Amino acid sequence: MTALHLARPEDLDRLLPLAGAFHAELALPTDDTTRRAGLVPLLEGSPHGVAYLIGPQKAPIGYVVICFGWSVEFGGMDGFVDEIYIRPGVRGRGIGSEVLTALPKALAGAGLKALHLEVRTEDRRTRAFYEKLHFKLRDGYALMTLRP
Repeated sequence: MTALHLARPEDLDRLLPLAGAFHAELALPTDDTTRRAGLVPLLEGSPHGVAYLIGPQKAPIGYVVICFGWSVEFGGMDGFVDEIYIRPGVRGRGIGSEVLTALPKALAGAGLKALHLEVRTEDRRTRAFYEKLHFKLRDGYALMTLRP
């Protein structure tokens, strides 16, 4: 089993480059200031989410961020996989599968009722990967965003 470590403030310098690599890979228009603003509260124990380092804590090979919400429909706390990233050189070894199989089970013990994630519609390979892990598209639903 791949090690998962709850990220703490002292892990920020290991986490920021991973997030930067992920954002660059997806061509997301973010910078270190924005990434820092999004990560620091999670590392400091915000109840809104958690960040985990994947692999050895001193030399992580990836990370995953889960943000928490509440759902009447699902009967309690739900989570959203905000980001999951595995370094390209170690992809294809089952690490992502292990993480996305273990985390929902572990978080269910804390009351998690549903875990959601977002996938680009044209990214069939990633969508197939998530479907293999039993994530399902919700018929008639689409994620919509408003940036105030």
